[in-house]
Amino acid sequence: MSQRVLVFFTALLVFTALGSYVYYRRTVARVPVDPWALVPDDAVLVAVTRDHPTLVRHLKETQLWDNLTAVRYFQQVEDNLALADSLAGGRNVVLRFLGRKQVLTSLHVTGPGRFDVLFQVPISSVRQYRQIRGLLEAFERDPRYLVTTRDYHDQQLTRVRVRQTGEGLTVMNYRNHLLLSASPKLVEDVARRLEHPEQPTVIAQFQSTDFFRLKDVDATVLLNQQRLPQFLGVFFRAELGADLTEAAGLASKEMVQMKLAGNKIVLNGFANPEPARGSLHQRLRGQPSQRLHMAEVLPLRTALLVHLGLGQATALRANRPAVAPTDSIGALTGGLIDSIAVQLRQEVALCYLATPTARVRPGKLAVAWCADPTRVGILLGKLRRATGASPSFEKVGPYQLHQTGTPELPQRLLGSLFGGFPQPVVAQVGNYVVFGADVNALRQYLLDVAAGEVWSRSPTQVAFLQDTQPLARLSVLLDTRNAWNLLLRGLQEERRAGLLRNETLFKRFPQVALQWVPATNESEAGAQYFTHLVLRHPAVGPAIASPQTPNSTGGVLAFKTPLLGAPTLVPVSGTRLPGVLVQDTAFVLHYVTPDNAVAWSDTLPGPVVGAPYRLPGGTGYLVATNNQVFGYTGQGQRRPNFPLNLPDTVLATSFTVSPVEGRQATRLLIAGGSGNLFLYDTQGRSYPGWQPRQLEFRLAAPPHYLSVGGRDVIVVLLENGYVYAYDQAGGVYPGFPISMGARLQGGGLAETGPTLRRSRVTVVTQHGERVTFNLSGDVVARNRVGTWSRTSTFRLVPDQQNRSYVVAREDGGRLTLFSPAGKQLLAQTFVTSAPKPVQFFDFGPGRQVYVLTETGPGKSYLYDASFRLVGGQPFDNTAPSVGLGYDASAATYYLFRVVGPDLRRTDLKLN
Repeated sequence: MSQRVLVFFTALLVFTALGSYVYYRRTVARVPVDPWALVPDDAVLVAVTRDHPTLVRHLKETQLWDNLTAVRYFQQVEDNLALADSLAGGRNVVLRFLGRKQVLTSLHVTGPGRFDVLFQVPISSVRQYRQIRGLLEAFERDPRYLVTTRDYHDQQLTRVRVRQTGEGLTVMNYRNHLLLSASPKLVEDVARRLEHPEQPTVIAQFQSTDFFRLKDVDATVLLNQQRLPQFLGVFFRAELGADLTEAAGLASKEMVQMKLAGNKIVLNGFANPEPARGSLHQRLRGQPSQRLHMAEVLPLRTALLVHLGLGQATALRANRPAVAPTDSIGALTGGLIDSIAVQLRQEVALCYLATPTARVRPGKLAVAWCADPTRVGILLGKLRRATGASPSFEKVGPYQLHQTGTPELPQRLLGSLFGGFPQPVVAQVGNYVVFGADVNALRQYLLDVAAGEVWSRSPTQVAFLQDTQPLARLSVLLDTRNAWNLLLRGLQEERRAGLLRNETLFKRFPQVALQWVPATNESEAGAQYFTHLVLRHPAVGPAIASPQTPNSTGGVLAFKTPLLGAPTLVPVSGTRLPGVLVQDTAFVLHYVTPDNAVAWSDTLPGPVVGAPYRLPGGTGYLVATNNQVFGYTGQGQRRPNFPLNLPDTVLATSFTVSPVEGRQATRLLIAGGSGNLFLYDTQGRSYPGWQPRQLEFRLAAPPHYLSVGGRDVIVVLLENGYVYAYDQAGGVYPGFPISMGARLQGGGLAETGPTLRRSRVTVVTQHGERVTFNLSGDVVARNRVGTWSRTSTFRLVPDQQNRSYVVAREDGGRLTLFSPAGKQLLAQTFVTSAPKPVQFFDFGPGRQVYVLTETGPGKSYLYDASFRLVGGQPFDNTAPSVGLGYDASAATYYLFRVVGPDLRRTDLKLN
């Protein structure tokens, strides 16, 4: 599939280079033209692009651009672009000409062993006509080129050729649309098609589909699957044609959208079922799609897997007899073969194994799930006795390898797609029966499975399978690195050199999956397949993704360096999982995407102070260290004016960000040592009265930065129990300071209103009292939460959205949580006297979670809304806190924690 992407993109750039060679007539037709009506009917695929600058940017982001520039064909395109720019007297003239036009690129088979590409682009202004004319005149003056014109079916065709080689481009202009191809035949096909405007276009079945209405679509692709075997026949040897036609018989045409994102290219869309009688679709119609469960028995050396999810495997035979009546073996064993076939169901697959060289025939396996492996083993034994096969077997690890005695047994059981097993051998692995085309292939397979070298134990392969559709009727999975020699062997001799030259590009995406998922209402007219194609390469970076355990949900991202501090969850629109910001002990800050991959990293001068702050709308992040403040865009690039450098004498201990207000710059409040406060904005401006604002006592917690009626209110809680409220100029608001009557330890919960009097802050004193005061300096409520002693400490613990809270009392090794009304919620006694941070998460009625972390042994205890210990035991956690998210649609909690160098995610069902 990587070759298809290469053809599409390189052809697109060829078009941009050579499209400027065209001479356009002065008279411009004004009648609108359907661009699809200009595409010949024999197109194998048609790609449509609109936003070419964004497409190029995405190619660079996926690192595909660097691979393309290493391909010799692409380098020739670059040379042509440079030549066109030099003749036009500018830079990127051709690429700017392409701009955001809707460009159609179609692929056609034009002869035995030959294919060509047809490009179509509109011209939208007189200026562009003049630009093309100027380029054409420049080529006519250049002695290296020959420009000629001729008439064909009432259309004027222009030919631009290189005199030395004869190679060139044929161009036709039809009503504001330029059609260009290196093949004169394709342009002539367009001219002839214009004589029959009543003919349906190649996109007639998808006329109402417009994927460009969706966000972030880089291109759309129309694939004529009925002509795909003809196109593949240009590259592959003739003996493979029957297999290619069989596998392509599920759908006729499909329309997909293409998105380039990070480490993968994804194409999703719809396909029309193949209506031909006896096609693969007709045989499997109505069969339920299934999950790929055989990952536990697929070896890591798998090069190509064709997986079928179905109900009964006998559907693949289309109810035809297993053998012809003239087959003597079939006449003798037909009943046994049918009995075995009835036992095979749910999923069957054709598997090709990697080979060390292209000269070695690849190992070929047929794998099928059986409901009763004991029964199948007995039937296989009877089949061996009936055919006179040797009863002996070869022991490979815990498995037995037997002869079958029946030529082409997989084909007799599973249909024509499973041919090519002249003398098959068989083994049973758990609930799967595995047929090998030869003894060596099956023996190597069993050795791999016995050694545990299978997909389900490979973090890379598990991550790949998570990017595929869980339920599918047909899945084609390709490992381009394992399949390299397989492809070289299957290609025609004259095509191998081209593949070898493009090896880097082909292996750029080693993991490829192509899937067809049937509609739930498949029996209804117009039902289509959902198609999914993903080209993926494992994320390369400072961490390796893996499943948490072979049988559990969640995942692990193992960093090369131990992690420092707690994970900060970052909501990401359109995904059920959040992103995560985390720092390692080398002071490198990493952003982990919802796909469990590191998107960007940046080295900081020290540990992060407090938690990173996410700017509204996902526009970026603010992060503070001891002496600098860093600002990042959503893509991890440093924002203008950052980092902000704090005075040399400042050692930041807390970091508070102002609420967002219109276009006013965000304010940053930094607390330094000795009770000093500094105020800046994101433009680097400092505020009078805050350089610094000196306090007479230590801070009990980071200040609260509030906005009330358009006024800044900075509420400062001191350990001696006094509370101050400052304005933006550093002045004290009337009514402050006020005393809480006892010492404070920890922050409060602020509730802002339209006025100072209606805005309130609640704190808990070390005498166990809950005190609520307004920003006019009046105490409006005071009541006792719990009893206190000289050794007890109280802390108010707000939830993740600062809307509600609980109160934590710690006395020696005993920790107790109270509701705001003073009701005891839960209590736990700990062995150590290490700090025990408390977290409170409130996701709605009945969805509260309480987290108690004992930092000494590195354990976090999670309690649900009924105060039951989740999982019956604590979770390992070497950070002082955890991250917790909730997905209401799946009723699932996502727990993020740090264990040494690992960032672990655990999916929990609490209710």
